[in-house]
Amino acid sequence: MNISIELQLSPLKDDWEPHIIDFIKHLRASEFKVLENPLSTQIYGDFDTLMPFLTQEIKRSFSGIDIAVLQMKIVKTDRSDYEPHF
Repeated sequence: MNISIELQLSPLKDDWEPHIIDFIKHLRASEFKVLENPLSTQIYGDFDTLMPFLTQEIKRSFSGIDIAVLQMKIVKTDRSDYEPHF
């Protein structure tokens, strides 16, 4: 089953930017399709391969941050080709 996930990582510290950049770079280096905008990052792929990968990357990212918030929205379909029709 294909899924689409929107992620927003918010390290709660003064030097937040390097942590976000590092997280996104690791997502980009994966086998999955990754799209970014100024507010969030989307990643697309098969549920059974994407979820273990994300669990590992979230844990790795959290290990370098004292306090952080990660918001995640999961949609049960691949929305990577979505284009608005308005």
